[in-house]
Amino acid sequence: MAAPLLLRYPNFHTLLLNTVAPKSISVVNFANVEGSEITEQVEEKKEEDLTVKKKKKKIFVAGATGSTGKRIVEQLLKKGFSVKAGVRDLDKARASLSSNNPSLQFVKADVTEGSDKLAEAIGDDSEAVVCATGFRPGWDLLAPWKVDNFGTVNLVEACRKRNVNRFILISSILVNGAAMGQLLNPAYIFLNVFGLTLVAKLQAEQYIRKSGINYTIIRPGGLKNDPPSGNVIMEPEDTLSEGSISRDQVAEVAVEALAYPEASYKVVEIVARPDAPKRSYHDLFSSI
Repeated sequence: MAAPLLLRYPNFHTLLLNTVAPKSISVVNFANVEGSEITEQVEEKKEEDLTVKKKKKKIFVAGATGSTGKRIVEQLLKKGFSVKAGVRDLDKARASLSSNNPSLQFVKADVTEGSDKLAEAIGDDSEAVVCATGFRPGWDLLAPWKVDNFGTVNLVEACRKRNVNRFILISSILVNGAAMGQLLNPAYIFLNVFGLTLVAKLQAEQYIRKSGINYTIIRPGGLKNDPPSGNVIMEPEDTLSEGSISRDQVAEVAVEALAYPEASYKVVEIVARPDAPKRSYHDLFSSI
């Protein structure tokens, strides 16, 4: 009887094992022997899962060739992010930033040209935007408004069009100096000489805060190109009216803001002082 059954039902042995074999015996072994395709498919699925897990987060940086923006790009790459550097001059960008890094992509982006073009530059693969733009002092008194106000607003609108819901802005202390009673502060006067720069920045900040986007606004003190010479002090908005900080530390704060939920929907002011205690960024953001 056995032979006819096997001839009529070639899978009879598998059915029999499924019925009477102990549960500790796996029928997958038969599948591996009789059809290697299943094993190959399982291995391919594992590789796909690993690829997804290893996929780096891509951050769009506006003003990537600026003194602070360049440092932000470099620190993002060191932290394992992929970076899309939004720049006005592609040749300058490739000369000032290492173009050999496969995690770094250059795209042409000018914040003054409107949100549609910026949305194209940001693309569908960016998870966050860092705005490190800044106008160049000159005779054009509208330059601060074109870059620090309208340009920032354009970036926010571009994020909306691309469903990007994380935005980091590098601003400045004293933007709200008038409300702080700092109208006669030399720094406030100087920074507003060029077309009311701080007023332009403040209005951009207010737009961001009303937009609904998940923001962190970073207001550094006087920016230094020197390496850090003290620890970061972080205070709530409209607190600091003096002090300076290394651009390296400003870049570090911007990058760390992406990592901590405690940084969300906050305006922080930062300077560095040699006598300040060393604190973790978790503690710093949590304190605001």
